[in-house]
Amino acid sequence: MAANSIDERSSSWTFLTHHARVLLEIARNPQTRLRDIAAVIGITERAVQGIVSDLHQEGYLSRSKIGRRNRYTINPDRGFRYPTESNVPIGVLLDIFTRHQRARDTDQTPRR
Repeated sequence: MAANSIDERSSSWTFLTHHARVLLEIARNPQTRLRDIAAVIGITERAVQGIVSDLHQEGYLSRSKIGRRNRYTINPDRGFRYPTESNVPIGVLLDIFTRHQRARDTDQTPRR
């Protein structure tokens, strides 16, 4: 097995939950479709619907209709759910990943 390949046993867990991944996809594109989120994350559209519903009910995001599409607004000041991190706003996590994404996007510009 190559040194840089992922060990099959280590792929059974991740640091971020599906809830966090859905929230990150919405942060990257507030008008994204649930089916697009599902495709990126690798879960069903129905699972994404349930997660968005959870996040909405708990005040992490709000939804508004623009034509036939939803637009999501994230509440970055809402704290994490786990008691030891409840005083940390989710905006911190979103900032880490969206800033990393912006830097990666910038690095992919064609060079002469």
